[in-house]
Amino acid sequence: MNMIFERKLAIPQEVKQMYPASAEIQAAVKERTTELKDIFAGRSKKFALIIGPCSADRDDSVLDYISRLREIQEKVKDKIFIVPRIYTNKPRTTGDGYKGMLHQPDPDGKPDMFKGIVAIRELHMKAIQETGFACADEMLYPENSKYLDDLLGYIAVGARSVENQQHRLTASGLDVPVGMKNPTSGDISVMMNSITAAQHKHTFIFRGWEVHSNGNEYAHAILRGYVNKHGQSMPNYHYEDLVHLNDAYQKSGLLNPAVIIDTNHSNSGKDPIQQIRIAKEIINSMHCNSEIQGLVKGLMIESYIEDGNQPIGCGIYGKSITDACLGWEKTEKLIFDIADKL
Repeated sequence: MNMIFERKLAIPQEVKQMYPASAEIQAAVKERTTELKDIFAGRSKKFALIIGPCSADRDDSVLDYISRLREIQEKVKDKIFIVPRIYTNKPRTTGDGYKGMLHQPDPDGKPDMFKGIVAIRELHMKAIQETGFACADEMLYPENSKYLDDLLGYIAVGARSVENQQHRLTASGLDVPVGMKNPTSGDISVMMNSITAAQHKHTFIFRGWEVHSNGNEYAHAILRGYVNKHGQSMPNYHYEDLVHLNDAYQKSGLLNPAVIIDTNHSNSGKDPIQQIRIAKEIINSMHCNSEIQGLVKGLMIESYIEDGNQPIGCGIYGKSITDACLGWEKTEKLIFDIADKL
């Protein structure tokens, strides 16, 4: 085996004992998670916005951003339920580049996995303590999910992970809504199969244990567009795409049919400004068809304090070092516009 085993890291239970979630944090997570489940089950008519940076690169600007969302949440709380994105992993890193806060607590520094585990746990706890938000993160590595599972309000499984059986089985044992993205090929049947797996009970091996999951009835679809054989971005948020997905759900027998539309990635061709237009088109589609209105539970939007992105090391506060994001002023206006149109 061509690997060097550097050191044995603390198991999740040990980390949770060292950095425990207070009773107040636990209560806040339970309250927010319950309300989000009500949205996916149709018991609440509120519209979910899973919104925030592509990657949580530093805690000061991330917490600043989330605090701004808190102020907006109070103004739109009758219609919109905000779930901030604190994405602590960076998918698609193929070389020795930045892999996210979990791997590199300091974006310019060398990997330090234990320091990273502590950093992401503390960031999620600070977000809850300072704003009351239980936030979203991506399950890039299923075996790491236990380090944060008591703090998260929402989990996404990415387009490159959704076909992986370990992701599907782990999702079946989580107690929060889990969104399964369509794969980069655009094959909707793959996404539907992943939702089916996540909603069923399983027995499997996890971190060396034989575990039994009860199934996650709040596992649902995320449409994020796809890439064709020529490498061109192809959107799947249009009215016809939503009708097609609704038909697939009706044939599936799945619980709580639901979709979140990712307005960036291949839906926007990674042009974050297009998220404004896309969000408004989706709401128009909802108004045209009551079945689509019942199916679409919200949007996923990549947003930060500053428009665009920057190379690592530039140090511009609140500007993404990964995918380009929508800036704060445009984000604020978009949230209010969405609330007005709902």
